[in-house]
Amino acid sequence: MTEIYVDADACPVKAEIERVALRHEIVMHLVSNSGFRSSHNPLIRNVVVSDKFDAADDWIVERAKVGDIVITTDIQLADRCLKAGAQVLGPTGKPFTENSIGTALAMRELSSQLRDMGEIKDGGPAFSAADRSRFLNALELAVQKAKKL
Repeated sequence: MTEIYVDADACPVKAEIERVALRHEIVMHLVSNSGFRSSHNPLIRNVVVSDKFDAADDWIVERAKVGDIVITTDIQLADRCLKAGAQVLGPTGKPFTENSIGTALAMRELSSQLRDMGEIKDGGPAFSAADRSRFLNALELAVQKAKKL
């Protein structure tokens, strides 16, 4: 049975994921260090982990498997989940794949170095309505793909 795991602390599309999960009757795990307002729906599970570094990531990786979907902006978490066989989406709808993860990891490292040198000062473009729409389409495709497994 497909489950959705959300790296929830900085996820801008939690409400959209919940709508899709409920429509398809899929369990959704909101994994965070601080927790969120609980849902009365048993399909929505609020998982609070310790504030230990990577505790949320570790919790997700220990459970994500083939047929599951992980939502994260964390490229290293995406890499670990892909290795576990899960589908992984960023909140803009861009899927992480075996073919793209190496480039994403390299760009993450380069961006980190440029930030450390003061060459990058902002956090990138703002999250837009188009990003939200792309995400909903990508999540629907991921759910349909998972149902075929």
